[in-house]
Amino acid sequence: MTIGILYGISVGPGDPDLITVKGVRLLQSTKVIAFPSGRDDKPGVAQVIIQPWLSQHQTLLPLSFPYVQDESILDKAWHKAAESVWSYLSVGQDVAFACEGDVNFYGTFIYLSQKLLDLHPESLVKAVPGVISPLSAAASLGIPLAQRQQRLVVLPALYNLDQLEEYLRHADTLILLKVSSVYSQVWQILKFYNLLKNSYIVERASQAEEKVYRDLENSRDLKLSYFSLLIVRINPV
Repeated sequence: MTIGILYGISVGPGDPDLITVKGVRLLQSTKVIAFPSGRDDKPGVAQVIIQPWLSQHQTLLPLSFPYVQDESILDKAWHKAAESVWSYLSVGQDVAFACEGDVNFYGTFIYLSQKLLDLHPESLVKAVPGVISPLSAAASLGIPLAQRQQRLVVLPALYNLDQLEEYLRHADTLILLKVSSVYSQVWQILKFYNLLKNSYIVERASQAEEKVYRDLENSRDLKLSYFSLLIVRINPV
């Protein structure tokens, strides 16, 4: 029996039109469509993004990936998800896994594919690249992220504020993903370094609910959602 292929489909930050032509083709031609399950009985972001491209004849396979830091809990979830996918691959069916943003940019697909290959080294995995939220945010703002010899730094989450000050001294443009939980502290640091005028926040980039904030001097008390990123242009050309 031929083993099916696990496709990691990058579906972008929110706008269904930002999926690549190749990604749409594979989503429409693959019978089994997997994606991270949502929370509180609501569809997840990736599922919402791909919905316009799916048909009623496809099998939907929601996979649970808990929002925790405990490695043992995460490993069990990845193991269960990998075996769920393998149950289709092992009988020759391809599976397309929809991943918000890009599959290889802090994507859930990384953990799923690694666990699958650990458990079943004979597995076949292929990735389809896509648009990431910082690029979508820059497009909404109408600003470049980097040019010439500028240094771009992306921090996935901020747990140590000293780390932020270190990067502010060495980067030309800094991007903070998932900034909502530390925004008030970050605001104070940006104020100290006189960077608020050159700082921007994009909330839910490319989605219908997208919000854009420019010049953060008067935006200290913003109530931001989880899907918010901050761009700091430290040394704009």
